[in-house]
Amino acid sequence: MASMESRSRQKTRRKNIQKIILGTVAVTGMLAVAAMAPNVIGAMSKLGILPSKRQKEIIKRSRESLVKRGLLEDKNGYLVLTTEGQNYLKVMEVKDFVLKKPKKWDKKWRVLIFDIKEKRKSLREKLRRTIISVGFLRLQDSVWIYPYDCEELMTLLKVDLKIGKDMLYMIVDELEHDTPIRQYFGLPEDCNL
Repeated sequence: MASMESRSRQKTRRKNIQKIILGTVAVTGMLAVAAMAPNVIGAMSKLGILPSKRQKEIIKRSRESLVKRGLLEDKNGYLVLTTEGQNYLKVMEVKDFVLKKPKKWDKKWRVLIFDIKEKRKSLREKLRRTIISVGFLRLQDSVWIYPYDCEELMTLLKVDLKIGKDMLYMIVDELEHDTPIRQYFGLPEDCNL
């Protein structure tokens, strides 16, 4: 069992290292391979991600993996983020997006409706996976509900997925027959709270 835990931690650490490398290159535009180690090591040590031994080796392997996967490109000793790398970072940003749940519910429902054509099915599925991972509940095929403020995420999704007109975000004060929905989200059933 300990080896499973260890492998899981290594995989998470590797993913975090790669995100930091990609993020560093994205922020700076390009990064000299020689300058990469100190920048990335500094960020990682602040976050407590890297063990002190073998840091440069781990960074080098992560960098090579990112280049091999086509997320970074080595241009004469400088790392540049590829289009695929930019898309990957956007996906990671959405996946890592955490919606804050306030201590007290404001008694408003957030409803998301989308109508994405069949020819863009993969995009529609990506949107569904994202909102499910955040915690939305499906009311009907393309109608989803959530009890807390998530406008920032909706804006991010509209921009990143380029679905501005295909997606509608509403804030609803009242919803009939919402008892099962309240139960699903662990909210008080009485309307007066």
